[in-house]
Amino acid sequence: MKNSKQTAIVAVTIAAGLMVGASSATAAAQCGRASWYALHSKTASGERMNPSAMTAAHRTLPFGTKLKVTNKNNGRSVVVRINDRGPFIKGRVLDLSKGAAGQLGFIGSGHTSVCMARV
Repeated sequence: MKNSKQTAIVAVTIAAGLMVGASSATAAAQCGRASWYALHSKTASGERMNPSAMTAAHRTLPFGTKLKVTNKNNGRSVVVRINDRGPFIKGRVLDLSKGAAGQLGFIGSGHTSVCMARV
């Protein structure tokens, strides 16, 4: 009986370790709220903001990371490049350029539910 308990503990420990490894590998795959912005200033990466470009701001992903962003409300998708930091509003996971928001179809509402994954 003791041996089967030890085997179960080892199995649970291995499974937990695999799950931790998987979550760090897909850290960019997440869903949440996104908004859009259209400034003409410099971004955190140093480049000038182009509202019509397919770009986005994320709190932690490296600059240059490409994400496929899907609007959960209508199924539209777009690939964006991270070039800025943000969003700075609680509950938001991504700030998209106005051009990306237009492709996703949520300019009028200002924010929407999205899922994103690294490309």
